Amino acid sequence: MSGSGMGAEAGARTARSRALAVLRIRGRALAVALLPAAAAVILLVGGSTGHLPGAGWDLARRLLTPLAVLVLLVAAGVALVVARARPAMSPTVPIAEEAAPDLYRMVRDLADRLDVPAPSAIALTPDCDSWLEDRTHPAHGPPPAEKHADIANAGRPARVRTAAPVLVIGSPFLWWMRVGELRAVLAPVVAGTGPSAHPDIAAARRFVQGLDAAVAVASEPRRGPVFRGVLAGVGWVARLLLRGCRGHAAEMERGVAAAAAERAQAVDYGLRIVAQEQVGLAYAGWDRLLTRVALPAWRMGRWPSRLNAGVVAALTELSRRDRLAEGFASRLGERPACDLLEEPGAVDEAASLLAARLFHGGPAEIGPAWSPVHWDDYPEEVVDRKWRTDAARLHRVLDALRVPPAPGESPASDAPTLTRVLAHLASPTTPAEPPTGPTAPGEPTRPTEPAAPAPPATTTAPARPATLAPSAPSAPPAPSAQPLDPAPDDEDLAGTTARSAALAARLSAELAREEAAAASAPAGAEGPAPAGTPDPGPLRDDRALPLFPLQPPRSARELLADHITAMVCCAAMDTVGATPGLDWLDGPTLLLGGARAADLSPQVLALIEDGDPSALSRWLTRQGIRPEKPVRLV
Repeated sequence: MSGSGMGAEAGARTARSRALAVLRIRGRALAVALLPAAAAVILLVGGSTGHLPGAGWDLARRLLTPLAVLVLLVAAGVALVVARARPAMSPTVPIAEEAAPDLYRMVRDLADRLDVPAPSAIALTPDCDSWLEDRTHPAHGPPPAEKHADIANAGRPARVRTAAPVLVIGSPFLWWMRVGELRAVLAPVVAGTGPSAHPDIAAARRFVQGLDAAVAVASEPRRGPVFRGVLAGVGWVARLLLRGCRGHAAEMERGVAAAAAERAQAVDYGLRIVAQEQVGLAYAGWDRLLTRVALPAWRMGRWPSRLNAGVVAALTELSRRDRLAEGFASRLGERPACDLLEEPGAVDEAASLLAARLFHGGPAEIGPAWSPVHWDDYPEEVVDRKWRTDAARLHRVLDALRVPPAPGESPASDAPTLTRVLAHLASPTTPAEPPTGPTAPGEPTRPTEPAAPAPPATTTAPARPATLAPSAPSAPPAPSAQPLDPAPDDEDLAGTTARSAALAARLSAELAREEAAAASAPAGAEGPAPAGTPDPGPLRDDRALPLFPLQPPRSARELLADHITAMVCCAAMDTVGATPGLDWLDGPTLLLGGARAADLSPQVLALIEDGDPSALSRWLTRQGIRPEKPVRLV
C-alpha cells in the first residue's frame, strides 16, 4: 500500500472513531433520559404483581412516576427542538448544472479520479475559500436531486435523498485562477466527500449541527416568561451536550481533512503548489478590492456589479507594480476558470450583490437607494459624488457652527470655498497663507489681505449629537464659533487642535444622524433582480448583517481627514480640471493632468494635527488650485 493510501486510511479511521465517540455521547444522553422511566416501569410492574409490597415501595412509585414522566417530556422537547431546528447554512449563490455544465463535468471527473462520491451541487461564495457543506436537513428545502439531475446519482430516482454535501467554491478563484489551477485547488476539497459519506460520520455531524441549531433557537428573543423558561432549559441541555462533543467533533473534522488531503496528493501535485500561491494572491487582491474600492461605493448606496472581474484587474495591476508578481501576468493567456460558466457576468453580479450584504449589510434587492454601478461609471458616479457629498456635509457643519466666511470674502457670502475651511482650522498662533493660485483669464487680481486670527474655542461641554440641527442659510453668521470641545474620553482626537476636534465631533454626529435617518426611512420600491441572475437565497437572520464587517467604523479623525480631502479634490476638479479616478489597489484617487496625486495626505494631517495650513497651501499653489473659488456641491 502506498504512503498516501496509508495516510488516507489512518485519517479515515481517526474520523470514524471520533464519530463513534460523539454518537456514544448521544446514546448516554438518551439512556439518562430513559433511566427514570425504566425504574418507574419496574416499580409499577413489581407492585402490580405483588413482588414489591409495602409503604416504602408505594411511596417510591408515587414519587418516581411523575418524575419519569417529566424527564420524558423534557427529553422529548429537547429532541423535538434539535430535530426541527434549522442548522446554519452559509449564504451562497447556487449554480445549477445547466448554468455551468463544464464546471460540473470537471468536478465529476475529479471525483471519479479520486474514487469518491461527487458533490450533490455546486454553489459560490464571495470569499477566498472552498468547502463542503451538508444541506440534507429537511429545513433546507428539497435536495438538489429533486431540483435537477444530481451529478452524483444521476441514475437514481428523484425521491431518494442524497447524502452528498454541496461543494462551495470561492468566486474570486473562478475569475483569477486558470482551469487547471482551480482543479488542483478543489482536489482536496472534493476528496472530503469520501469520509463524509460514512454513516457514522454523517450521523455525528447531524447530531452536532442539530445541537448547534438548538442553541441558536434558544438564544433568540422570545415573548412570554413560560416560553423563555422552556427554551432556556433546552438551551442549557444543548450546551451541555455540545461541551461534551466539542473535542471529539473537532478531532473528527481533522481526521476527515487529513484523509481528504492524503487522497488528493496524487492529483495534479505539481500544479497544486503553483495554485496555492494563486490562492494567497487572490485573497490579498480580494481583501484590498473590498476595503479600498467596494466599501466607498457601498457607503454611497451603490454596489459594484463586477467585483470578481475587478479582482482580475486589481491583481493584474499588482503584477505590474510588484516585481515578485511579474510571472503571474503570463498566466492570463490561459483559459480562466470563469469560462466554465455559461453566463459569468450574471453570476458575477449575483455574487457581488451577496458580497455587499455579507460585508456591508446592504439590501437583498435592487432599489432606488441601492443600485449597481459598472467599473466604467465608478469614477463619475461614486468618486465624484462621494467627494461632493462629503464637501457639502463639511460646509453644513460649518454653517451649524456659525463659522464666518474666510478673510477677504463677503460677510453675506455663503459660497462653499476651501479657504473658509483652511481659515477656520488654522491655529490662532499660525497665520493662514493667502491664496496665491493663478488668476483666471480676464479676472482682476485680488489684493492680498492678512489672515484674521480664528476665534478661540471655549471650554464648555460639547453639544449632544441628537441636538445637531441642519444649517439655516438665511441666518446671519455669528462672530465666533459655537462652544464645541471634544469629549475628554476621545483618545483619537487627543493629538489634534481644539478646532479640528470640535469639527470632527460634529461631523461624526452629523454622519450618525444621516445614517439613522436612512435606516429609519422606508426602503422604497425595489426593482427586480437582473435578468439571468441566480437567486442567492435568503439569509437566515437579516438582523445579523453584516455577517463579516470589513473594518470598524471610521474614527472622528479619519472622518475629518476624508472630508477635508474631499473638499480639496472638489476644488481641484472645479478650478484646474482635475478628474476623479479609480485605482484598483487604492480606490478613489484624484488625477491631475492624468497623473495620480499621491502626496496630499501629509498636508491634510498637518492641518488637522498642528493647525498649520502652510504645507497644504503650498501644495495647492504648486498644482494651480484656487482655494478661494466656490466649488460645486451635490
